[in-house]
Parts: sequence; C-alpha cells; structure tokens
Amino acid sequence: MQCSVCFRFGRRNGFISALVVALPLGVALCFSPGYLSFMAIRIVFGAALSGIFLSFYIARLELCPPGLRLMITMIGGFFWLGGELLLPGVAVLCSDWKVLQGAISGALLLLSGYWCCHLLFPESPRWLLATRQLNRCKAELCLFSRANGIDTGEDFAEIDSLWRGFPRPRYYSFCSLVGTRLIWRNALILGFTTFIGSGIRPCFARNLMALGGSTPYFLQAGSEVLACISLCITVNHWGRRAVLLLFTILTGFCSLLLLALTQYLFTAVSIAISVLGSLSSHAVVMLSVFYASEVLPTVIRGSGLGIILGLSMLGRASFPMIVLQQRSGFFLHHVVFSSFCILSVLSLLLLPETKRKALPDTLRQGEGLRRPPLLLQATQDAVPLLSHGKPRADYNPDSYAQLASSTKKMIRSNSTHGQDNKALTND
Repeated sequence: MQCSVCFRFGRRNGFISALVVALPLGVALCFSPGYLSFMAIRIVFGAALSGIFLSFYIARLELCPPGLRLMITMIGGFFWLGGELLLPGVAVLCSDWKVLQGAISGALLLLSGYWCCHLLFPESPRWLLATRQLNRCKAELCLFSRANGIDTGEDFAEIDSLWRGFPRPRYYSFCSLVGTRLIWRNALILGFTTFIGSGIRPCFARNLMALGGSTPYFLQAGSEVLACISLCITVNHWGRRAVLLLFTILTGFCSLLLLALTQYLFTAVSIAISVLGSLSSHAVVMLSVFYASEVLPTVIRGSGLGIILGLSMLGRASFPMIVLQQRSGFFLHHVVFSSFCILSVLSLLLLPETKRKALPDTLRQGEGLRRPPLLLQATQDAVPLLSHGKPRADYNPDSYAQLASSTKKMIRSNSTHGQDNKALTND
C-alpha cells in the first residue's frame, strides 16, 4: 500500500501518510485487548514503518549526485544499525513491552518535524520532472536555490523545452514492466537475490544460538556493521555487480561449509563461519536493494523497490518455519537456499553496471542500461581520431603528421615492391 502511495503521490506524501498511520497505531498497540487485535494492529503498524523507511530511502537517493549515492546510503544504514544496538539497552530500561512500545511511538513524534518543515523533507524534483509535473518541479527547485543562497531568476527554459505547452502528469505502475525487455529481468534478479540473502541468514543465526544470552544478537549486529564498512570500501572501487557477485559466492560457500562439515568442525570454527556468512548475507541484502534502486527508473522506483523490500521481509519470515520444524526443517531450508545461491550467482552476470552513472528516469533510459564485461575494460584507440568531422579534445597535430608520413612510406614501399615483382615477371 505504501509503495503505491510513494510512486503515485510522491515521496513526501508517502512519508506523511505512513507517519499519520503509524503514530496512532503505535499507541493503540499498548492498549490492545487481545492477541488477535494485537496481531492485526501490529501488521498495519509494521507496514506503516516500512512506508516511512521506503520514502526516506528513495528521497535520499534521488537528491544525491552519482558519486555520493553509496556513501549517503551507507550512512543511513549505520543509523539503522545504531538503532538495533541501542534497542536491547532501551528494552532493559523500560522493563515492560508496553512501555517499550510507547517509547518507540514517542520517538516517531520526532519525525513530525519533517512534516511541519517542508525544507527538511522536500519532494523529489527528479520524480516531479519524470512524471511531467513541471510547475511543482519548478517550485521545488526555487526552494532549493533560495535555501542555498543562489538566485536562479526563475529561468527554467531548459525544463520548459522538454515538453511543449502544458503536459498532463503521467503516472506509472509496477505493471508497466510487462512491456519492458530488460528492466523486469533486472528487477527479478535483484529481488530473488534479496530474498536469498534474507532467507539464508537464519541458517547462520541458528548456529550462533549455542552461545546463549544476548551474545548472538550482538554478533549479528556487529557483522552487519562490518558489512556496511566493507561495502563502503569495495563497491565504489570494483563496481556494484562484481562486489554483489563476490558476497553472494561467499554466502553460498559459508552455507555449504556449514551444511556439509558442521559435525566435523570445532565449535569456534563453526561460529566463525556463521559470523562470516551473516556478514556476507547482510551485505548481499543491502547491496541488492541499493542496486535495484539504481537500476529501476524513477517513474516506477517506488513500487519496484517496495516489492523487493517485501521479498526481503518474506525471506526473514522463514525463521519461524525453521523453529517449528526443528532439525528436519532446518536442514531442508539450508539445502534449498544454498542451491538458490548458486542460481543467483549465475543470474547476477546479466546485470548492468551503474557505478557513477546517472539514475534512469524513464522506462526508455532503464532499457538503455547495458551489461559491460565483468573483468575486461573497454579499450580506446591509441591514436586520437576525428569525431563527427571535428577534432577531439585530445587532438595532437604531431601524431597525425607522423601517421600521415608513415602511411605514405608504407604505400611507397608497397608500390615499389609491386613494380620490382612485375619487372622480374617480365624478365
């Protein structure tokens, strides 16, 4: 529901609607009379929280330049992990789940500042321009320019030149992917990879349960912090596809090791492999969601990313199945997701590379993302050539002079050699 609001009514309106739903439901959870009512309210409350996260995630991404998208996203991930690390301490201080729920609902009131102050959470000009809402786009750009102390003079001739007259706004849904050739494939691959990364994490978490107490929780949170740090270091250097492929292979390798050698390994080695697998699986989930936000066009980014995050939640829901089925269910779950990892590794090779590229806004731009070689880089000609009848920026007259003289010498030598051969034939 919230992803539909996000792509149809905008990032800011999606955030406001999710916040309006989450605040009263968070308070209502503290006074729920029974189990069934608690579950119903909890489901809607969780959906509203997911809508808040999705709106923030997309708006933050669309306001960043290409070189800073990864860093800003990882900073947001560190705040998320900070909340996970603080949660046990807050739970100890509250001592009752109703008090804890009330504290969480009270923390949501801090987000009302984004609602009251438009400058703190503006609407995405990229989305407004992609959906042909030119007047609102101009208003948001004027707001940005005034906040930065820049006088644009309200000159938006370039924006007006994109469409003639007064175009009607055009909205898209996730069903628009049916007519595409590459976008739906990229979304399917990344959604499948996100589902695998989330679903296989309980396999590593189960081995950490032997430590008891709160140690497994902090080990997983620490592995998530290390995963964020490793993504910050590697992704901008090696690219999205290569790093995602590396962490997916590492996740499958750790899963297969635990699946085949658990009874032969020492406890310390099994725990170390489980922590490494938890790290790599969390990196797979974070990078898959970020990768999908760069591959999906702006016009369907809200709905597409919402469905991919839904697949991530579906993978997390597999942990209760393991607990209910006990050991037999755990083994089958482990085998299935390890096999899925191998299939995911093969499909990731089909993805395009989006490192330092502008976000696609339309379906046509999303279709234009191509798959480059994984290791080989595109080579350029050693000699600068002319482009469209005009010399390029790296044009060097000396190089052309040497090229011309060398070509003349080669032609003369070939012609001389041909005349000598003809004379010998006549003789």
